[in-house]
Amino acid sequence: MSDKIARFKALHVPGDPLILVNIWDAGSAKAVGAAGAKAIATGSYGVAGAQGRNDGEDFPLEDALENLARILSVTDLPVTIDMESGYGADPTAVGASVDRARAAGAAGINMEDRLPGQTVLLAIAEAQARYRAAADTGLFVNARCDVFRGADIVRDGEALVAATLERARAYADAGAGSLFVPFLLDPKCIGAICDASPLPVNILRGKGGPTHKELASLGVARISHGHQPWAAAMAWLTAQAGQVLGGEEPDY
Repeated sequence: MSDKIARFKALHVPGDPLILVNIWDAGSAKAVGAAGAKAIATGSYGVAGAQGRNDGEDFPLEDALENLARILSVTDLPVTIDMESGYGADPTAVGASVDRARAAGAAGINMEDRLPGQTVLLAIAEAQARYRAAADTGLFVNARCDVFRGADIVRDGEALVAATLERARAYADAGAGSLFVPFLLDPKCIGAICDASPLPVNILRGKGGPTHKELASLGVARISHGHQPWAAAMAWLTAQAGQVLGGEEPDY
């Protein structure tokens, strides 16, 4: 295990979460690093959006790896890259794609358990095989579990927690380093998952959900911000351009 991979793994501490302000290019990586980040994480939505592309592996792997190389050239921090569904039709192809990220210098990846454009999750055995191929490269794998995506937490909360934990055990057996559960803001469900997961838990911070401090108290080990920093930056730019083009002075 390389020094950066080991450093990155050690940052995942339940109750003292690693906070990741997701970036999209070398410039945003430098900005977040200068603010005191302990690690750098890309977000696929922002990476694709910054190039005028759509999320969902519409941004080619070659371009994603070139972007990774530029990011790595401006920071000594561990860098984890969002590889969406793994850029591979089968586990062998996933392993080959992830190994290219390792060779480039990444410390970790984020990978989903559903394929691009699909709403149905992969069968557990199939997802497990893909995560095993990714983890076998030696990189720290943040296994994203989309059980809560579009779900009714009020009605099905307990069942969703149980389904998430079933996948957590399978992904842990595959060698994943952490469990990412996005689309979840309910403190009770977050706490239940953190209490029983064999993997440290990553939660996507969202408006109306628990604060960083509250997530830490629930046992979260990693907090991501996903596409939100990119979206906020683009909203600011659009607003400033509107002021300038409308004849007003900008705020900058």
